[in-house]
Amino acid sequence: MKQKVAIACQGGGSQTAFTAGVLKALFENKIQERVNIVSLSGTSGGAICAFLIWYALKKGDDCVWKRLIDFWEDNTAQTPQERFFNDSAIKTLKMASQGLIPQYNLSPSSPLIKSWFSLATRGMRSRFTDFNELLAAHIDISELAAWGAQPETPVLIIGACNILTGRLHKFSSCLEPMRIEHLLASACVPSIFPAVTLETMADWDGLFSDNPPIEDFLRRDSVGMKNLAQEIWVIKINPTTCDKIPVAPDEIADRRNELEGNVSLFQNRRQVENLNLMYSRGAFRDEFLAERDIKEPIKIPKLFPEDPDQPYHIPMIDMSEDLAKSLTYESKLDRSPECINRLIRDGEKQDKSLSMPGSDEGDDARSRGKHMPG
Repeated sequence: MKQKVAIACQGGGSQTAFTAGVLKALFENKIQERVNIVSLSGTSGGAICAFLIWYALKKGDDCVWKRLIDFWEDNTAQTPQERFFNDSAIKTLKMASQGLIPQYNLSPSSPLIKSWFSLATRGMRSRFTDFNELLAAHIDISELAAWGAQPETPVLIIGACNILTGRLHKFSSCLEPMRIEHLLASACVPSIFPAVTLETMADWDGLFSDNPPIEDFLRRDSVGMKNLAQEIWVIKINPTTCDKIPVAPDEIADRRNELEGNVSLFQNRRQVENLNLMYSRGAFRDEFLAERDIKEPIKIPKLFPEDPDQPYHIPMIDMSEDLAKSLTYESKLDRSPECINRLIRDGEKQDKSLSMPGSDEGDDARSRGKHMPG
């Protein structure tokens, strides 16, 4: 019987083009024929990647990854005017982070900002300036509504944050029809976009909730009993460690962003570890475990390679060290083809350097990645 695997995609703006490269390589290698992908989750840019793969699997696309890569190509700055706008914005942000020019904070709902943006982007492709339209070009909104809730494998979970209640919010395809608004909510960076309102809710970026959602993979009320994961794979954007103490203002901002992006991931990891500890000490009745088809601890990627006593391991896919060190916070907003394509290529390379389930490469290949048992 195939192992039940859940894939979680961490958020990080444009840097999640790396995730697109990883997923492309996974499905080029026919990963769905070797494991049972029971659920996918994501936050912000990771939610978009997870959504497009989920959507392609549900539609039965012959090439599961094509829709995802097409989205990222469409998302890049293509015309000279778009390139100039993107490059100028990134350069200005970098100079402000370095303290070379003043930084002004204005609300994205401000009429002044809206007027300036409309003027600055005049003549550009609407799919470059309107995120809603970009998503709608790659997802059939009417089709989603017709599908309704989708409790069958795989289940999709998208993380957001309800800013009125302060509670984490998860959209699950097992419980409700998926909507474009769910993606807009998960990717709503409050300094860039106004809050996304859904009925009585108002949501901000999923980075304020779970980055990425993991614990729901183990909750039957989120994914259904038959979709409970036996392994959890995390495609990680934010590096865990750094090799020097940040001193310059931009270095401090970069490292703070990385740490904030990893907080919920580490917390979720501890929850799974506690579940596994309880399992190993016989805290659950045999009937309870049999009902959930649990025969061994849940496996999640190892975040800290130095942890000594962890007998299980599976690949955790991180960016190459050279790429991770070269990226700054501003690159999470960079839509230049050079940046996006570099991230996609690195994702393909990092994925293919690790052994896939069912392959004969074994531990030698796995040792090139980071691992962690449950």
